[in-house]
Amino acid sequence: MVVYAFYIFDRHTECIYSKKWPPPVAASTAKPRPQSTSSAATNGESAQPLTRRTNQKSDDEKLVFGVVFSLRNMCRNLGGEDNFFMNFRTNEYKLHYFETLTRLKFVMLTDTRTGNLRAALHQIWLNLYIEYVVKNPLSPAEHPGGMGVANELFERGLESFVREVLSAPS
Repeated sequence: MVVYAFYIFDRHTECIYSKKWPPPVAASTAKPRPQSTSSAATNGESAQPLTRRTNQKSDDEKLVFGVVFSLRNMCRNLGGEDNFFMNFRTNEYKLHYFETLTRLKFVMLTDTRTGNLRAALHQIWLNLYIEYVVKNPLSPAEHPGGMGVANELFERGLESFVREVLSAPS
């Protein structure tokens, strides 16, 4: 299983944590890219603006939250309050969703062959987020203005969980 990204959204719709992993490159299909330092200048093309690269992270977070919000509301409106949204799949990825009673939203993007990760997201919330963020007296209870989770133990635990538990061959 391949994990592409992980997001945590608070009850105020702010992304308080995001982590992306580079997609694995198969050794047989990896082709070296030609190194060109001045191709954009000689072709008369302008390089990609720096503002797009810096805003791409927040744009991705907004798009992911918008998809989750829309699908969650659609499931509740069509099926009633007892129905809830857990995941959906496209040709490229699968989005997994878990929401706590305090309206924290945990979202993980994986490859399409992955089964339901609701239990894994629950484990991340219970064993990592609660232990390292909520119980940390230096961590703020609210994250105003999107001030995110900046906890090294949480980040190391998440990295270890993804590498050892989720990426293990099944």
